[in-house]
Amino acid sequence: MARYINPFSDWSFKRIFGQEYSKDLLIEFLNQLLLGEQHITNVKFKDKEMLPETKDQRGIIYDVFCTTDTGEHIIVEMQNKSQAYFIDRSLFYASKTIVDQGVKGQWDYHLTPVYVICFMNFDVDENTPKKFRTDVVLADKESGEVYSNKIRFIYLVMPLFKKKEEECNTFLDCWIYNLKHMETLEKMPFEAQHKIFKRLAEIADSKTLTKEEQEKYDNSMMVMWDNYAVYKHAEEKGIIKGEAKGRAEGRAEGRAEGRAEGEKEKAKEIALKLLALNTPMDIIFQSTGLSIEEIKKLKS
Repeated sequence: MARYINPFSDWSFKRIFGQEYSKDLLIEFLNQLLLGEQHITNVKFKDKEMLPETKDQRGIIYDVFCTTDTGEHIIVEMQNKSQAYFIDRSLFYASKTIVDQGVKGQWDYHLTPVYVICFMNFDVDENTPKKFRTDVVLADKESGEVYSNKIRFIYLVMPLFKKKEEECNTFLDCWIYNLKHMETLEKMPFEAQHKIFKRLAEIADSKTLTKEEQEKYDNSMMVMWDNYAVYKHAEEKGIIKGEAKGRAEGRAEGRAEGRAEGEKEKAKEIALKLLALNTPMDIIFQSTGLSIEEIKKLKS
């Protein structure tokens, strides 16, 4: 059995970054990610489920959703497999958070900044920059000057972080190295230099899990493996490449619709299996791509 949990399963990611008892880890990570821009001293977790205002709208479940002590909204997402329109999804999340800042009655349109931080644990496609970190802001196209600081996206492509332990020169390097290799580590590196990693080792130690926590972790890993198996099968059959080519060239619309329908049915099959295991709704949502309403219909 591995010494530390895999941080990329849904349950593990929330254990490390999305709980009140471990929010010191989130604060320290965010401060290194935003080094030189701001210093966060506290965060307040918000309801991760954003319910729709009407039954015709989509609900949203975030991995981590919080506000800082100075009012910024921060969304942190972990994505383990490539997904069509993933960038669009992050835009939707940010837009929803901006719109929800509107108040009833008189309002002067003053907004607090929204940050969307995406861990992408998969190889990016040809339309995405081939680098580990990409920062996206609203800026003037010609000069590059930031036009507004109210919306910010940070994409972290984990497979593109290639540094070895001895090559990690910054605090953020150490964070990313530990997260990327955690499941295979026997001892957490960099504890001597940064005491927060001793805390990370305590939270991530698989031997400290209760029986109930171990079951939740095992379920989340099974979901992750199932999703990976479905993705690899689609890749081997050429479905994924075919869809990408179809989107790029604007062809094969009928076949794309047929594949989409088939994938929808497969997602429903996975959801039914997870429901039978009493898997939490948010994990099913993240794992299948089905809406909350669709999952509830399957449950009933």
